[in-house]
Amino acid sequence: MNVPPVISKGNTNGGGRGHRTCQLAVRVLQGRWFSLFASFIVMAGAGATYLFGIYSKDIKTTLHYDQTTLNLIGFFKDLGANIGVISGLIAEIAPTWCLLLIGATVNFTGYFMIWLAITHRIHEPRVWHICMYMCIAANAQNFENTGVLVTTIRNFPKNRGALLGLLKGFTGLSGAIMAQIYFAVYGDDSKALILLIAWLPAAISVVFVYTIREIDGVKEKETNELKVFYHFLFVSIVLALFIMAMTIAQKMVPFSRAGYAASSSVVCVLLLAPLFISIKQELTILKKTNQEEIEVCEVKVENLELAQEPSMNTFTAQPKQKPKSSCFRNIFLNKPERGENYSILQALLSTDMLILYITTFCGLGTSFTAVDNLGQIGESLGYPRKSVSTFVSLLSIWNFFGRISSGFVSEHLLAKFKFPRPLMMTLVLFLSCIGHMLIAFPFPGSIYIASIIIGFSFGAQLPLLFAIVSELFGLKHFTTLFNCAQLGIPLGSYILNVKITGPMYDKEALKVLKRSGLDRLVATELVCIGKQCYRRSFMVLAGVCCFGALATLVLVARTREFYKGDIYSKFKEQRELEKS
Repeated sequence: MNVPPVISKGNTNGGGRGHRTCQLAVRVLQGRWFSLFASFIVMAGAGATYLFGIYSKDIKTTLHYDQTTLNLIGFFKDLGANIGVISGLIAEIAPTWCLLLIGATVNFTGYFMIWLAITHRIHEPRVWHICMYMCIAANAQNFENTGVLVTTIRNFPKNRGALLGLLKGFTGLSGAIMAQIYFAVYGDDSKALILLIAWLPAAISVVFVYTIREIDGVKEKETNELKVFYHFLFVSIVLALFIMAMTIAQKMVPFSRAGYAASSSVVCVLLLAPLFISIKQELTILKKTNQEEIEVCEVKVENLELAQEPSMNTFTAQPKQKPKSSCFRNIFLNKPERGENYSILQALLSTDMLILYITTFCGLGTSFTAVDNLGQIGESLGYPRKSVSTFVSLLSIWNFFGRISSGFVSEHLLAKFKFPRPLMMTLVLFLSCIGHMLIAFPFPGSIYIASIIIGFSFGAQLPLLFAIVSELFGLKHFTTLFNCAQLGIPLGSYILNVKITGPMYDKEALKVLKRSGLDRLVATELVCIGKQCYRRSFMVLAGVCCFGALATLVLVARTREFYKGDIYSKFKEQRELEKS
């Protein structure tokens, strides 16, 4: 039978146009592309932990700590930033808006208490108080990461490598973004930076709290989402290059407050540029949907009786019941194939996950140690205080380039050459070893090169880790598994930073005091100046990182056949079923 089209002409007056404009705005705000834009903004404020190198000197000087104590505080920062099991478990039962609100509250509470402590607005806290505040503040990052990453990947499951690179890239760039805003708003008051990272990320999460959500029933006719992701990539690269240019210019030429305000304004404009790409995509989708709705639909019904009569075969084919097996057998022996949905215990107790633990311990553990000590490294080599901000900005910018490169490049190599992501992780870890050796054996200007190399390799590791976890163990429990995969990071940070790097630094500082004859004086702060301060410790870090690179080669061998196949085949089958 023929069904005539029903076309509503609507009002032609201004009220009708205003109503349609309002409906269009609501459609855009509820779309998954605007949700993706909101995800970029939230992630751009979720990298406050990378600014530790700027304000760590204030904590050390104001509260009279030695380097070992400061590294202990840095460990609790890394612990809070990477213990995401709580946020992962909450995400299993709670909506995304709940995670964002918890993250905003936790972020503001932790950093605000640290700011009150170092500005002496409260009674001087004990060391464990500062450690607790830092751990609480850094843990907010997990709630933002979990809510944004999991939701966005479920909205765009096909190109997860590129998407993870973009999302984590904005996180890596957030340190440089907030540094620009901090100079414009507060000048060179590094204590005020802690206040900025207390309220700004929390405010961003609250603004977009109901925008980032999982959108069901997406029926788009888009054939190439990756093309749109490249548009986002180009905008983000322009943003990163502008910040890097401003960082170099601010190093060479003194900037006034107005100059910093102008540069930060351009940064904010570029940060909002993805909004126009999202709006364009939503308008394209809406146009296609409207065209489909006004088409004449012709429906032919033949053999109605046969269609309504159930087939006898429907009732004869009964699914075979699998014999019940023990819990031990399900966890250790009856594991699904790689790429299928693992249970939480099946994944956590697998050999593949054990190798990923070792990788994060060695790779990200050494990277976090380098990031946490960046301020003191610059001080020991005689660089002025403002150069430390330059190091942090360079590390943050190249952290961004590492993240987007690992996401997009690994996705391209995987699709075209079946190049396995674990092998990309191996190459990144060997690159990180070079950065550590540049700190162990410095030469004039080498700290700038080391900041770039360590920032790039540091940024490249997280998107690769998350993509590997999602590909090997499925998306069903991705919220919990990608947080569990990071558990090796705080352990590596504690052993490498607190137990090795900090004590070695203080030992070298005491040697300097003895040579100067001041070892009998009571010193409130141990300061080491010279190339020897971090030589031995970063030689150890380079060796540990090299061991982690060799460990990933085992995972490469184990997953070689898996990555030769089509790892996204089930998503393609689902789309074919939806089309049919």
